[in-house]
Amino acid sequence: MRLDAGAGAPLPPAGQGPLPSPPRASGEETGGEQNKSWRKLKNMVHWPPCLVSFRKRYPWVQLAGHAGNFKAGEFGRILKKCCPSEQRCLERLECDTLQPYVPAYYGLAEHEGETYIQMEDLLAAFDAPSVMDCKMGVRTYLEEELEKAREQPCPRRDMYEKMVAVDPAAPTPEEHAQLGVLKPRYMQWRETLSSTTTLGFRIEGIKKADGTCDTSFKKTRQPEQVAQAFWDFVEGDRSVLKSYLGRLEEVRAALEQSEFFKAHEVVGSSLLFIHDRTGLARVWMIDFGKTVPLPARQTLTHRLPWVEGNREDGYLWGLDNLIALLESRLEE
Repeated sequence: MRLDAGAGAPLPPAGQGPLPSPPRASGEETGGEQNKSWRKLKNMVHWPPCLVSFRKRYPWVQLAGHAGNFKAGEFGRILKKCCPSEQRCLERLECDTLQPYVPAYYGLAEHEGETYIQMEDLLAAFDAPSVMDCKMGVRTYLEEELEKAREQPCPRRDMYEKMVAVDPAAPTPEEHAQLGVLKPRYMQWRETLSSTTTLGFRIEGIKKADGTCDTSFKKTRQPEQVAQAFWDFVEGDRSVLKSYLGRLEEVRAALEQSEFFKAHEVVGSSLLFIHDRTGLARVWMIDFGKTVPLPARQTLTHRLPWVEGNREDGYLWGLDNLIALLESRLEE
């Protein structure tokens, strides 16, 4: 969450009634009224990646990421502002062992003068779904971002304010005095708050079928806290948790065989968990804007500790910990 990754968003305006469906196939209804209502819908809403079905009438909520990057596509597809890095990844993943575990890619589309990536609607098969976004790896910034920030050091007031909002004691006396922190300092401090550094993944947000949304996981870092959050997410349904565990094991096996994964630094990517009241549960890999190819002949284990310069991202280490955590919860 594709859940990319802000905190919530508005539902359709009160009194407006249910959202219209996309135009139906020829012969079902009069095309003029259907097309008119569908155009009205497209002009009215902005949806996030992978968190909406245009075939079903789900409330909209964005669990993480930057608002304004997404638009409704036609026939159940989602339009995400084109990021060349993500586009290249989705194209390469079409022929990789990871293909079943990433959103289907439908090429590029032009809309109001901007280029968008067309992706699969992952909610289409679900009935009243609950959704969780887990950010994977031991860091959410590229090494190049650290280097660039050091080349142009500039105390950032916005980052200082974000830091103080979470922990007023976090800034140093000097940072308090200048009301600013350097970007590398902020980025590295942010990762220490959650289970990103202790477990190799963190929960970004949860949206349940009843419409409630929770993004208050910035300080969730202990295994017991994370396990409880998962248990609450599935509402104590062991069969759903078992389904998630089986899917995660499939993803891990595919990652260990993937030529794409071996040759890329995967940073800022998420696992998207979706289940519904029927017991259907699936997990997908989403968000590849910061997934970059490695230099020729270099590969990563995705499990070794990160030391600046080795480009290890900790993705598999985090996935190992996540699987072990869910296994332990089921044994309890």
